[in-house]
Amino acid sequence: MADETENDDNLVPANDRIIPISIEEEMKSAYIDYSMSVIVSRALPDVRDGLKPVHRRVLYGMLDLGVTSGKPYKKSARIVGDVLGKYHPHGDSSVYDTMVRMAQEWSLRYPLVDGQGNFGSVDGDSPAAMRYTEARLKRIAEEMLADINKDTIDYQLNFDDSLQEPTVLPTKIPNLLVNGASGIAVGMATNMAPHNLSEVIDGTVAYIENREITVAELMQHIKAPDFPTGGVIYGYSGVQDAFETGRGRVVMRAKAEIEVAKNDKETIVVTEIPYQVNKADMIKRTADLVNEKKIEGIAAIRDESDREGMRIVYDIKRDANASIVLNNLFKHTALQTSFSVNNIALVHGRPMLLNLKDMIHHFVEHRHEVIVRRTKFELAEAEKRAHILEGLLIALDHLDEVIQLIRSSDTPEDARIGLMEKFGLSDLQARAILDMTLRRLTGLERDKIKEEYAELMKTIDYLKSILADEGLRMQIIKDELLEVKEKYGDERRSQIVHSAEDMRMEDFIDDEEIVITISHEGYVKRTPLTEYRIQARGGKGSLGSTTKEEDFTEHIITASAHNYMLFFTEAGRCFWLRAFEIPEGTRTSRGRAIQNIVNIPKEEKIKAYIKVKNLKDQEYLENNFIIMCTKQGTIKKTSLEAYSRPRANGINAININEGDQLLEACLTDGNSEIVMALRSGRAIRFNESTVRPMGRTATGVRGVTLAGAQDEVVGMISVNSKEVTVLVVSENGYGKRTDLDDYRVTNRGGKGVKTLNVTEKTGQLVAIKDVTDNDDLMIINRSGIVIRIAVSKLRVMGRATQGVRLINLKETDQIASITKVEHEEEEEDSTNLDEGNLPNDAHDGEEA
Repeated sequence: MADETENDDNLVPANDRIIPISIEEEMKSAYIDYSMSVIVSRALPDVRDGLKPVHRRVLYGMLDLGVTSGKPYKKSARIVGDVLGKYHPHGDSSVYDTMVRMAQEWSLRYPLVDGQGNFGSVDGDSPAAMRYTEARLKRIAEEMLADINKDTIDYQLNFDDSLQEPTVLPTKIPNLLVNGASGIAVGMATNMAPHNLSEVIDGTVAYIENREITVAELMQHIKAPDFPTGGVIYGYSGVQDAFETGRGRVVMRAKAEIEVAKNDKETIVVTEIPYQVNKADMIKRTADLVNEKKIEGIAAIRDESDREGMRIVYDIKRDANASIVLNNLFKHTALQTSFSVNNIALVHGRPMLLNLKDMIHHFVEHRHEVIVRRTKFELAEAEKRAHILEGLLIALDHLDEVIQLIRSSDTPEDARIGLMEKFGLSDLQARAILDMTLRRLTGLERDKIKEEYAELMKTIDYLKSILADEGLRMQIIKDELLEVKEKYGDERRSQIVHSAEDMRMEDFIDDEEIVITISHEGYVKRTPLTEYRIQARGGKGSLGSTTKEEDFTEHIITASAHNYMLFFTEAGRCFWLRAFEIPEGTRTSRGRAIQNIVNIPKEEKIKAYIKVKNLKDQEYLENNFIIMCTKQGTIKKTSLEAYSRPRANGINAININEGDQLLEACLTDGNSEIVMALRSGRAIRFNESTVRPMGRTATGVRGVTLAGAQDEVVGMISVNSKEVTVLVVSENGYGKRTDLDDYRVTNRGGKGVKTLNVTEKTGQLVAIKDVTDNDDLMIINRSGIVIRIAVSKLRVMGRATQGVRLINLKETDQIASITKVEHEEEEEDSTNLDEGNLPNDAHDGEEA
């Protein structure tokens, strides 16, 4: 006792001694252990099979249970219980949620589990409890588990060391790329996009054929992610970054169409939404924004989705522009969202950032290892079987001696040793001979053994050749991948649209010749010129469109897909559209209203459509001009260069004074002659060179002096050909053609010369056009009647005459406007109107 009191240390038993530890150090090491466990065993996928441990355990557990694609479904609770009890000692919800996600076709591009029952919805509805649902493996998941029993992969002990579980699956499918992955670890996260199986396999095959292939070359096969919900990938730069570096931002948009009903009511119809967007939440959020007046122009939102597919309808108010509303929806709601790619996966147990080529490389390496191990396993099995067959063949060759030896042996053990000693057999061979049934001794069975042995020797040679030749192994990988593509490959769902930021959009579009058709009411479409030529032979009215009753084709412009269209409105604004952005239509379709494609306010009428070849060629821009004239007689000339930088909301093309508006705009090369006509019946002709070029915001200079307060300009033409004649038309139906030379060239700004003898009978001037015999006139009356006349029927006459009566008008009717269109032979007699509206037979008319 005295010893114990003298030495305090002896009071505490040795195994209970307290070791002082720095709390800081302990926290550090404990947290690092925890974080490594999360990174390696929970949150990040393996680069080889693209699975996290829980996914791998669910698939392996289902294989273990035997719920393969050809077997009946089993209750989800049974599967979950099995996985929990054997491999995954965590909450049941973690296993069930994993299995549910692998069965949802809107979550995985290629689902791995075949679910029966309520597995949730794209609206975020929860799946039914696991006691109600059933599941089994999909066929594609079996491809991930194929050859798992052929020693192709390493196993590890499960949580209680009672069973073996796979560390990776021997997958034939590049699952990491095909289905993507997402997970949040400690200090890092992963977010990988799904891709199209056919494209990924094409890319992998290209990599096998050329190991030096660049990411850019791989992208010719694997074009972009391919999301299960479809939608539109908007812009390519983010995709490029993700493929090249492993990080990037992919912008996704819903697939939306603007539909026009018979009553001209517009609706936006969405049929596909971006990946991982909750449809119900998105609709609710949009409705809130409409109620808060943050999004204008929507009258109602309806979800018309059913088992046929998704359909969300946005009714647009009458005074709203559907294109602008759609752009606002993209801006403020989940109709446009982004997917931030962050390709972090475990490579040999360590997290790494991977680009497209890295992921393909690691998959191919894994497949190569699987094939080597599979071949070695099959070779060992074949050699084992061959060894036994060799023993059987020896026994059959010495059948009588073998039977004699066996009969004379006291015990099976003596017989076994006797056989081994007498014939030099191994233990295995001797046991196989003793296990032989008597029927194997018949001649037929003996032949079968010989055949089997011969086949086995061929197999062994083939398997050895695989192990000796890497090229052959790579060929096997390719063949198996192409077989998978044949079975499970499909079309891509997500469309790729190049955004304005990409700028070089034309690189992706063929520069084909097209025909742009614009109707009088402002409907536009483009048609390939090839189709036009084939169709245009069809006879009467072949160039027509199915427009509204009172509508007709006003402009037919031949262009190339890379050309620009410039639109000038009466308010003096200029808008742009690339020719390939005009919606394609058939020869007879109506087209789309321009206001639905370009952000032109509905109240502004388009006065001029100009085709421009290129906005990048500096020489072309500097040597071409836009000439504009206004109703008050102002004329302005500006270099085309001023209109070469497109903006989504248009630009001011000319400064318009109060009470004035833009009337005409045309493209010139600087050497044209301009003719402007007034309501009072006068016209002025001057050289374009007398108008100096000025800036975009200038008002312009005086082109012609008006005859009084009621006078105004009715039109302007730009002429640089002597073949053209000048046609003027008055409001009461009189008109005439005159040679250009009848109008003497004067300085701009003058009063001009008489172009038509205006009387009470003729009424004032309404239009001036430059025409040839190859043109037709479309005359639109205020009453809405449209009449077509061939210009070739009008003879050329003097400048100061009254002209001829073009049409007989009813007493109160007047001509509203005149449009020049291409002549159509078949149409010349087809103005199917009553006698009172037909052109006069006496084309000489009444001359003053």
